[in-house]
Amino acid sequence: MSLADEQAVNEVLEQLTNLLQENEIIQNYQQIKQRVDQNKNLQALEDAMEAAQKEAVQFAHYGKPEAEQAAIRRADDLKKQIDTHPQVVAYRDALYEANDLLQHLTTMIQKEVNDAMEEEH
Repeated sequence: MSLADEQAVNEVLEQLTNLLQENEIIQNYQQIKQRVDQNKNLQALEDAMEAAQKEAVQFAHYGKPEAEQAAIRRADDLKKQIDTHPQVVAYRDALYEANDLLQHLTTMIQKEVNDAMEEEH
């Protein structure tokens, strides 16, 4: 690939990146992600779940099966709380939509590149 071709590709890539950043689906995803990342309650639930998981491992290591099972149940309960939290549900939905958009775009680009390559040969 020549330097001019590489520059052209970089320009198109920059335009595509800018268009994606302006896309409503991507902006919605980014806003929801930011709210999830800043949610102190979710962070506390995640920290508590990780602590319970670590306790379960430690209890297993020291041969305390009842304490291990209690820690596993606590971690599972915390995971359910996280998984059903409205912001997490909205985040997953937005992530799915953004992923779907990017997958569609990637498929279109791949098809165009393949078609262009076939025309050259």
